[in-house]
Amino acid sequence: MIDLYVYYKVRELDADVLAPRVRAMQHALAAAHGVAAQLKRRPEVREGLVTWMEVYPSVPDGFAALVDAAALDAGLDALVAGPRRVEVFMDLAPCA
Repeated sequence: MIDLYVYYKVRELDADVLAPRVRAMQHALAAAHGVAAQLKRRPEVREGLVTWMEVYPSVPDGFAALVDAAALDAGLDALVAGPRRVEVFMDLAPCA
């Protein structure tokens, strides 16, 4: 299992329109795949932009493709300023 982090810039003016779309997308992903999605943002606004992050902990390899397809279906690209960037992390093996 991996942890998936998707971050992107949002125009402050579009935040109120984008938030319900992202939450609906995450709710659908949670219902279909049993994931516990989170939505976060940086506290500061820079040049009218805020950084948002979607977090999907403990998902299977390949889940990023499902998130990408869901984001496309939800029309997120029209409200995101620039690319959605994906980072994958995994747990370190515990010390013996």
